Amino acid sequence: MALDVAAIRARVPALRSGSARFDAPGGTQTPQPVVDAIAEVLTRPLANRGRLTEGERNADGIVLDARRALADLLAADPRAVVFGRSATQLGYDLARTLAKDWGPGDEVVVTRLDHDSNIRPWVQAAAAAGATVRWADFDPVSGELRPEHLAAVLSDRTRLVAVTAASNLIGTLPDVPALAALAHEAGALFHVDAVHYASHICVDLAGLGADTLVCSPYKFLGPHLGVLTGRLELLESLRPDKLLPSADTVPERFELGTLPYELLAGARAAVDFLAGLAPDTDGAGGDRRARLRASFAALEEHENALRVRIERGLADLGGITVYSRAARRTPTLLFTVAGRRPAEVARHLAEQRVDAPAGSFYAVEASRRLGLGDEGGVRVGLAPYSCAEDIDRLLTALGSLPR
Repeated sequence: MALDVAAIRARVPALRSGSARFDAPGGTQTPQPVVDAIAEVLTRPLANRGRLTEGERNADGIVLDARRALADLLAADPRAVVFGRSATQLGYDLARTLAKDWGPGDEVVVTRLDHDSNIRPWVQAAAAAGATVRWADFDPVSGELRPEHLAAVLSDRTRLVAVTAASNLIGTLPDVPALAALAHEAGALFHVDAVHYASHICVDLAGLGADTLVCSPYKFLGPHLGVLTGRLELLESLRPDKLLPSADTVPERFELGTLPYELLAGARAAVDFLAGLAPDTDGAGGDRRARLRASFAALEEHENALRVRIERGLADLGGITVYSRAARRTPTLLFTVAGRRPAEVARHLAEQRVDAPAGSFYAVEASRRLGLGDEGGVRVGLAPYSCAEDIDRLLTALGSLPR
């Protein structure tokens, strides 16, 4: 099932600037329906959540609608959908909460493939509790994080394993269910960073084996905020720090202060936009989860075809080393050009109106593991609005780079 890319692009106002955008892994551009949803909330009566006044009812409805939308996206329970400022903030909050029960002798496992937001909160929480951190390496040649890499660092003292579902740096898609099974066999909780994954693949919380999971709507056409979900019974057992008069129910127990209602409305609109990417040929109608599955299937087909086109074009140019090599990967490529610093390549591309930034993109451990230090490489990432013309512009601009 093919996406109508022209129709998608027509609904993304930022694309009128004329740049070929490959910076989606850092945040996608916003469709007009999402912009409209945010604006509508800000022009209607609003108050703190309640059922008495119109403003209270509007606020309550926005929150509940957003929880249902994200639950559909993640195959989660709406009662277990927590909103926060960012996935990083929610990761820190969760790490501090879980670490209340850690102590000397306990172990926490992180991986060198991960974004630092799924490393440093756990490392710092473990240090505060006197627990030990163990590192799972990945193969720098293939870019693969395999079950044996995790098995090598697990023990009966492991309390938590934190793993990315998709590398934001090189796109690697580990076998997350297999990793979850190993963690659970060791008696550990399993936390998944799905920030990059949720941009490209339909998330299934239980299917991944995740006890907890985070994602960020601004990576999949929504506004800037973070989402945490997980097993409801686990969240109900946790006691995060909170204000005395604030709600002690889940998920409100984890949400600090008044929620950004306009951003929640935007997140709900982004999920609806994603659900409408593919035509409803199967008659899913009001079943948003079914429509999301169909849309992501079409999106994967579209993005993978463009990824192959980029990879072939880079190979033809010569002098380019691509570090995205895993057998299963998202349409995200990291590369370097012989004789050129990544920042120089990114600057040249920007001058040609091709937006492909350079760096380690907060995946500093992965960049170092690849031998790229903190400088990283040039990253090219795709989104639903990416098109073949963008690919041609990227390859032409790289071809014009003085060697």
